Amino acid sequence: MTKTPKYWNKAKKYLSKKDARMAKLIKNYQSPSETILTSREDVFFSLCKSIIGQQISVAAANSVFLRFKKKCGNKINAKKVSKLTFTQIKSCGLSRQKVLGIKSLAKNILDKSFDPKLIKKMNDDEAIEYLSSLRQIGRWSAEMILLFTYNRSNIWPIQDIGLLRAISKNYNKKYLPPERFVNLLKTRFTPYCSVATWYLWRSIDPEPIQY
Repeated sequence: MTKTPKYWNKAKKYLSKKDARMAKLIKNYQSPSETILTSREDVFFSLCKSIIGQQISVAAANSVFLRFKKKCGNKINAKKVSKLTFTQIKSCGLSRQKVLGIKSLAKNILDKSFDPKLIKKMNDDEAIEYLSSLRQIGRWSAEMILLFTYNRSNIWPIQDIGLLRAISKNYNKKYLPPERFVNLLKTRFTPYCSVATWYLWRSIDPEPIQY
C-alpha cells in the first residue's frame, strides 16, 4: 500500500464546510489510526479482485479471493493466471463468466492489447470507457479501479449499492434515494466525491474494503 493521497486532508476540510452530515462522518471516523484510501498500484490484481467481487457480498468475495490467491501461489499476476486452467480457477468458487473475464484480462495484459499505463493520461470518463472495453468490466468495476488503484479524487459510483444505502441512511431518504438528490450531492462534493464516498461507506461498514 502507498501513502495517503495528497488531496485527502484538503478534501476533508472542503467536505466538512460543504455539508454538515459529511462533517460529522469525517469526525466520527477520524482517529490516530484512521483508515484512509490507499492504493495497491497493481491494476491486474485490482481488476481480478473487482471481477471476483461482482454481485456477491464482501465476505463471500473475500473468501473466494483468498482461494484464488492461493491457487496463484500467493502471487497474482497475468503470467501466473495464464498458466491456470479454466477448471482450476472455477474451483475457487467463480462463475463461468468471471473465469472467462479473468483469463481474458491476463491475455490482454500479456499481449499488450490493454496497457494500464495509458490510464494515467486519461480523464475519468476516458478511463472508464477504456477499462469498460475489457471483458467482465462494466462501469462500476471501472470506477472501483479509478478510486482504489489510481486514487482519482472525484469518483461518485452511483451504481454502488453500498453508496446508495449510505446516502439513504445519512440523509434520511428512502432506498433507493432519488436520482435528483444523488446528483445534488455529487455537485456538492465535487471535486472530492471519492473522499465523500469513502466516508459514506464507513458509515455502513466500518471495515474498509480495498481493491
